[in-house]
Parts: sequence; structure tokens; C-alpha cells
Amino acid sequence: MSFIFLSAAQTTWLPDQVSTIAAEIDSLFYFILYWVVFFFVLVTAATFYLSWKYKGKNKKGLTSALDHNTTLEVVWTIIPLILVMIVFFWGARTYIKMNIVPYNAMEVNVTAQKWFWTFTYKEGFTNANELVVPVNKPVKLIMNSQDVLHSFYVPDFRVKMDIIPNRYMMLWFEPTKIGEYDIFCTEYCGRSHSEMLGKVRVLSKSDYNKWLVESNVVDETTPLLELGEKIYKKNACYTCHSTDGSTVIGPSFKGIWGTTVNHTDGSTAVVDENYI
Repeated sequence: MSFIFLSAAQTTWLPDQVSTIAAEIDSLFYFILYWVVFFFVLVTAATFYLSWKYKGKNKKGLTSALDHNTTLEVVWTIIPLILVMIVFFWGARTYIKMNIVPYNAMEVNVTAQKWFWTFTYKEGFTNANELVVPVNKPVKLIMNSQDVLHSFYVPDFRVKMDIIPNRYMMLWFEPTKIGEYDIFCTEYCGRSHSEMLGKVRVLSKSDYNKWLVESNVVDETTPLLELGEKIYKKNACYTCHSTDGSTVIGPSFKGIWGTTVNHTDGSTAVVDENYI
């Protein structure tokens, strides 16, 4: 039925459809939207028309009583019932599709915590705030929270799932277009909730295989300053530690090397390689 309705790519107020389930979700959305608009216009027009038609008609007394119309009552009962049942079965079918993971799906573990995402691959390495996946391949995310309630949301894929502490949550999608797409946390999780952002980077199969080989290899010729910057970004250190002296959650890295810090238990430590 999705061919009847406009696709999201043809509108200016919804993101592109970039997963196998997106078109079906949008079609159901438009089905509900168009019927709501239709009935809104119908009821509003009828209200204004009847108000105009019977304006001043009751100056000489009450109009004749009309308290029952079987045909009208059947019509306004059957039509909404049909529409509601269509939405119910259509929504149930889509919900089942969104919760049955294909057998050939690749798995990625997702850890949500204040205020960044960590993606762990079965190959043994992790990425912070960037999920890299191949195009036209089902991806199963096994998600958990390290602290409070979070929510993983990718608008272009039309997928969203709350991540509850002390529980594993599951979500899957199959991207259909190469590109970069935004990840948002859509459950308020504290002061920097709005900064808990990430990217899904969809690559071709060959580029993804190349990325797998190169992603966890350190180029020993890289200058230490540049290598440190990459590690700082890759491990999302910036979510807790700044480099300009400003205070985030933890202390700033600026000027901290070689200094003595005081811990909450009264002990002290020198900021050296072991401390870092």
C-alpha cells in the first residue's frame, strides 16, 4: 500500500528513507495523517455551514425534535471502526517486522552512558560516537546503559529504542543508502543530554571490509601529538575532559601534566603516565 502515499524523500518535513522499514512506517503515518486532515476539514466545514444555515431560525421557539437516525449512527460507527482496524493490523504487521531480526544480521554491542555512545564489534575493537556498517546488510544492536535511561534514535532509519539500565535492549535495521546519518539520544539523561550525538556511517561492502582491516591498526609513524588527538576523539574523552581549561565532568587536561591532584578520600597523586 505504500505506493499510494508520498514518500518521505518527497516532503520537506521528514528525513530521507534510508532503511528497509522506513517506507512502510511513513506510509502508515501518512495514512493516519490524511484521514485526520479529511475529518478535520469535514467537521469544521459542517460546523460553519450549519451555524450559518440555522442562524436566527429559532426566534419563534424550539425546532422539531430529532433524536435518532439509524443510518447516520451506523455510518459514523462502521467507518471509524474500519479505519481503526486497518491502522491496528497495519501497525501490528510493521511492529512484528521491526522486532524479528534476520538470521544473517551482523551484531554490534552498544553502550550508552553520560554522554556518549560506544560501539563494540565482534572483531574486538570499539568506536565512540560512530557506528560504521555496510549497506544492504541487516545490523542488530544489542544495547545497554551504564548509568541512566537513554534512547537510541536514527531519524533516517525510522528506528528508536529506549535503553534501560540493568537490561539489554535490542534494535535492528538494514540501511539502503551509503552516507552519514545522525544518532540522537531522545530521553533526557542529564546536563549534556543535547550533546549526546553520534553518526551512523554506511559504507559499501568493499569499503567496509577495508575499514575493518584498517580501523584498529595504529600507524607508528604518526606524531605523538596527532596520535593523542585521535585517541582523545576515538575514546570520547572530550565528553568529560576539556583541553581549554573549562570544567566539564572531570578535570580539564590543560596544564594538568606533572601537577598533584587531590582525591575525595584525602589521598593525592601526581599526574604522570600511570595516572593518565
